[in-house]
Amino acid sequence: MFSVLRATTRVVTATPLAMRASTTNTRGMKIVAALYEDPVNGYPPKYARDSIPEIKVYPDGQTTPTPSAVDFNPGDLLGCVSGELGLRSFLEGLGHEYVVVNDKDGPGCDLEKELVDADIVISQPFWPAYITRERMDMAPNLKMCMTAGIGSDHVDLEAAMEKGITVTEVTFCNSISVAEHVVMQILALVRNYIPSYNHIVNGGWNIADCVERSYDVEGMTVGTVAAGRIGLAVLERLKPFDCKLQYTERHRLPDQVESNLGAKYQGNGRDAVEKMAQECDIITINCPLYPETQHLFDRKMLEKMKRGSYIVNTARGKICDEMAIRDAIESGHLAGYAGDVWFPQPPPKDHPWRSMPHHGMTPHISGTSLSAQHRYCAGVRETLESFFAGTAIRDEYLIVQGGALAGVGAHSYSGGNATGGSGDAARFKE
Repeated sequence: MFSVLRATTRVVTATPLAMRASTTNTRGMKIVAALYEDPVNGYPPKYARDSIPEIKVYPDGQTTPTPSAVDFNPGDLLGCVSGELGLRSFLEGLGHEYVVVNDKDGPGCDLEKELVDADIVISQPFWPAYITRERMDMAPNLKMCMTAGIGSDHVDLEAAMEKGITVTEVTFCNSISVAEHVVMQILALVRNYIPSYNHIVNGGWNIADCVERSYDVEGMTVGTVAAGRIGLAVLERLKPFDCKLQYTERHRLPDQVESNLGAKYQGNGRDAVEKMAQECDIITINCPLYPETQHLFDRKMLEKMKRGSYIVNTARGKICDEMAIRDAIESGHLAGYAGDVWFPQPPPKDHPWRSMPHHGMTPHISGTSLSAQHRYCAGVRETLESFFAGTAIRDEYLIVQGGALAGVGAHSYSGGNATGGSGDAARFKE
């Protein structure tokens, strides 16, 4: 649904599982947000567009975030340091301290200095503040870890459960944004778009050089690892291209949805992914990162794939073995690899994906378009309003609460820790 943008109000009722905030004085809390840096040329004085469409309801019927108000203009750049997620007036107006940092990696970084007395930490998948067990130990007052976006693998969920820390994200806020990015990168790889663009930029016009690796997506078999909100949206957007569609998923799609897509269900788990990989020309990875999916695409999995196939990974970089991907690209077994997720983030300057051939990698941007930022910032504010009021946070936003996986977390995640190795993110500064 689309309409003129306006603030809306939502009534929230408490559930039997009370929030930790309900027994805590929420006045005078300290909230720390780790955000990506401002544009090189400074915060934009104006934007390419004057407005963005408002989406009130997601495709599955879930409503978009409904805070009592927002203190920003939809379409503004909110995810960077100067954007502050649009929260400063709201938080300081309630008497809270709000600290925004960019330096988040390595011992003694600004984030660690501010964590020691923080009550709430807000991070983003695009510029993740890795909240490890060690960092939780530094923050005895920590009550909640929030993701401004989707994906909470940068938080040690096992430690959060042990310590009674609530973990939230803003489910569905940027799922369609990511799905659009997936389709764009599939087309960019298969049609050899990036090298062709570079020919023009560099003054060339050699058509043969442009088309020697260019194919049609029509008729190709495309499989998604997971068909949740993002994976399903990818399948729906690829159907008009007359692709043959497959998927793996914990929770099989309804018969009618599967029939409308003409999609083949391969099951769930590693064996199902291996079977699908053998049959597909293109694999798109759309599953969460947790211990069972870490390095799912290792050398053994890649060997199962067709020669000349493609992978687009906008899920999490750690789902793929970085050296195995590089070797498969350099050997010609894979025709191309694209995505926007790395491990760690930001990746060191010598990360092998930066320099390998036939890639279409970008920084982690798929879910932080200006349209998406409006929704995830509104969702963060909605969650904070519930937390401060001691009322229930939406189930769709809950990952961990009361010492256990909760809400969408219980549906999509498994317990454990996927933050190992995140300390290498500090090497980006070298």
